Amino acid sequence: MKIGYPCVNESLDCSSGATFRLASYSAERVETTVAGNLACLQRILEYNVAHGLRFFRIGSSIVPFGSHPINTFAWRTRFAAGFQALGDYIRAENMRVSFHPDQFVVLNSPNADIVQRSIAELEYQGAMLDLMGLDSTAKLQIHIGGLYGDRDAALARFIATYRTLPEAVRRRLVIENDDRLFSLQDCLRVHEAVGIPILFDNFHHECLHHGEPMAEALRLAAATWHPARDGVMMMDYSSQQPGERKGKHAATLEEELFRGFLGHLHGLDVDIMLEIKDKEASACRAISVLHELQLVAAEATAAR
Repeated sequence: MKIGYPCVNESLDCSSGATFRLASYSAERVETTVAGNLACLQRILEYNVAHGLRFFRIGSSIVPFGSHPINTFAWRTRFAAGFQALGDYIRAENMRVSFHPDQFVVLNSPNADIVQRSIAELEYQGAMLDLMGLDSTAKLQIHIGGLYGDRDAALARFIATYRTLPEAVRRRLVIENDDRLFSLQDCLRVHEAVGIPILFDNFHHECLHHGEPMAEALRLAAATWHPARDGVMMMDYSSQQPGERKGKHAATLEEELFRGFLGHLHGLDVDIMLEIKDKEASACRAISVLHELQLVAAEATAAR
């Protein structure tokens, strides 16, 4: 079991997602910005290893405008060695990484231009994992998309588009149940059609479900992951922020709620991404809880 957090480390003085405005695009700015982003990403990974955090969601903006037609800079060639070095470090430290493309990636849109831009974004982010030399257990996480007034048609469009994707994207793609439109059961329909793994979100399941108990839902999702091709199931964990609208993520880890959730696993191995506002601070507390419950080896928490 691995614990992680997404994109931003608030303890460090750098960002791996620095970018600039489209109007100020230049090859020189791309080169300088990517170099800085990769250097910061290395620092984040080293911080995570030192704190026993071996799961990390990399931000989508490592390469500014990476999927935009304006970006003609040969960043894949220029930074091939840098990406490879990151991949070597990730493998050597038994880490796992992923990407979660932004909400504008909508494979089931009725608009063909949106679909094509979405595919280009997935190809860009998948290319970074390929450059790192990481296998297909490093994933690209997306939602099914929009409902557009017809659930069956929306699911059918996603399935049809998925079948047209390049293999380099398909082997990394996973879908997440969401909190308003597409439940675990909807994701299972897509899985049954094309075999895509389901990244389970416990909080979204609490907001939108069909009566499945948490332990059952976890096992249904885990069964969609092929042990060799996909690795152990990835999942997102959060809880409701008290006093806020339904679906608002917690600002910090509620340790008793987290312990209660872990009780639903019943020995199931999962890699848990904490979608908690205070990022690595909560992730470090979660590692302490796992150690307390003997769900992670003591050496995994030792600073190096």
